[in-house]
Amino acid sequence: MIRRVAVTGLGVVAPGGAGVRAFWDLLTAGTTATRGITLFDPSGFRSRIAAECDFDPLAEGLDPADVARLDRHVQFGLVAAREAVDDSGLELDAVDPWRVGVSMGTAVGSTIRLERGYVEVSGGGAEWLVDPGRADPFLYHALVPSTLAAEVADAHGARGPVRTVSTGCTSGLDAVGYGAMAVEDGAADVVIAGAADAPISPITVACFDAIKATSARNDEPARASRPFDALRDGFVLGEGAAVLVLEELGRARRRGARVYCEVAGFATFGNAYHMTGLTAEGAELARAITAALRAAKAEPWEVGYVNAHGSSTKQNDRHETAAVKRSLGEHAYRTPMSSIKSMIGHSLGAIGSLELVACVLAIDTGVVPPTANYEHRDPECDLDYVPREARERQVDLVLSVGSGFGGFQSAVVLDAAGRRAR
Repeated sequence: MIRRVAVTGLGVVAPGGAGVRAFWDLLTAGTTATRGITLFDPSGFRSRIAAECDFDPLAEGLDPADVARLDRHVQFGLVAAREAVDDSGLELDAVDPWRVGVSMGTAVGSTIRLERGYVEVSGGGAEWLVDPGRADPFLYHALVPSTLAAEVADAHGARGPVRTVSTGCTSGLDAVGYGAMAVEDGAADVVIAGAADAPISPITVACFDAIKATSARNDEPARASRPFDALRDGFVLGEGAAVLVLEELGRARRRGARVYCEVAGFATFGNAYHMTGLTAEGAELARAITAALRAAKAEPWEVGYVNAHGSSTKQNDRHETAAVKRSLGEHAYRTPMSSIKSMIGHSLGAIGSLELVACVLAIDTGVVPPTANYEHRDPECDLDYVPREARERQVDLVLSVGSGFGGFQSAVVLDAAGRRAR
């Protein structure tokens, strides 16, 4: 018997406001949440803008001891997971804990905590021999990337398969994809899946400054992220978390759960090409799209919306446009395609899960979010990018794609529950 995967719960912490409602209101309004960096003094950096979360962990119900112990990205993940589980209506106490899994992604883990820890033990970086006596007693939690998944599992009593996914900027897509595979394969009946990252720190900004990947449009932060626009000059760093509750479809229906949609297909490949570079023709991403559609038993012409990686860099947007045309053929020109990074920035590993939540809501509400700041046509980017304003459009099948440093290329297909039966 084929096990199908339902999405029954959503949770979000994002720039512009915590919670799914605030997230969707911001996206459908076409409002940007990018601004000058406030989490540290960015003077002296090439790029001094970001999409920050206005996040108060105590107001969000986290214990003060946990706030002291855990990095910001883990706090995001715990809050998003709690909202998703609440939204699903699952009473986890009544579910066999050995059948509940967790699949969480992060690209850079506890960057903020680790950087601050190094500054403390090294006298602000001035001392070659560090003093371990100055170290944060919880520094180990920051060192291991598995902390996020472990903390989410502990918070919800999940004793099934617990997975940490760290595949750069595709981590959020891959964590949900691998979580869906655990349900399909029968390893779990319920999987809490998503990603979290909080990379807005001096070391991260310096790294992206060095390769000129981020926008230097510091005088107009709200308009800096402009995917597919001819005048784009790099991405805007972001932060946040998103979590989806994945559940075996038959089980979800038996308990009367609200089924938002199904995770119908997932594929990921490496390009073995370059750590940060992408080929112009997009063959690797096209391969992932085609494989994900095949897994979903869907044809290219059935895709109603493409949620783009759309990072606002010259090479990514060109590569992605070529990949969608290569995989969807002429249908690509009739398919709306947009990037929510134009509004909430690029939160590295977390963004893929945030984009999947946007895809779920597009199916659920019949509204496609826009690409903010799209004003100038690029001849190499010639598809329908839903410029500036959300669009009402009923979609039954949605494709979300991502590219990550290291050569990762991933695609996830979501479809309205029951579409394949029809």
